[in-house]
Amino acid sequence: MDTAYRPTPRTTPTRYRERARYDRKIVHRILDEALICHLGYISAGKPVVLPTTHARLDETLYLHGSSGSGPMLAAKAAPSGLPVCVTATLVDGLVLARAAMHHSLNYRSVVVVGAARVVADQAEKLRALHALLEHIRSGRAADCRTPNARELAATAVLALDLVEVSAKIRSGGAVDDPADRTLPHWAGVVPLRLMAGPPEPDEDLDPTAPLPSYLCEPAERACLYADTP
Repeated sequence: MDTAYRPTPRTTPTRYRERARYDRKIVHRILDEALICHLGYISAGKPVVLPTTHARLDETLYLHGSSGSGPMLAAKAAPSGLPVCVTATLVDGLVLARAAMHHSLNYRSVVVVGAARVVADQAEKLRALHALLEHIRSGRAADCRTPNARELAATAVLALDLVEVSAKIRSGGAVDDPADRTLPHWAGVVPLRLMAGPPEPDEDLDPTAPLPSYLCEPAERACLYADTP
């Protein structure tokens, strides 16, 4: 398999083309790190964009949804697959420039376009649901009740092959015009990071229940909840 996706007219940016990336490892890393994505499709002639959870297994992106939701019903009615655009974005920092025009964000994003299909095969659907749980937190899929027949019927999964794909990355500081660099306004980057706080147990959870190891930092594998004596 090629190490990079092949650019197409739909995956080639019209602005800042130098920020585009097609390396598979970069695309996979962004998709695997992002906790949500946005699914865009056409419904009754009008564009719709919905946030949802996702998971990647090799070169297939799986999207979670309800069996009765708009995109799932539309995909079922599309014999050749539902044309979609899926985006995932990680914001790494606020870029503050001396001039208002040059303020920006440091980010990593992925755009995937293609035809999504409803996962009908039961074994593939279970693999996808397992991957969706693992994407939320590695180790969680084995530490919860598996879905029953009713829950499986109420849940649907879309599959989108990673063929037309591109990443776009912006990093670094402000890009001010030379004439503005002597202005007194502060310029630079405010880093942003998504960090997990201490787990908060459910109100009716047994207070002696230990915190699962996959929710502990490596140095805190034996820890309990923060408020447990």
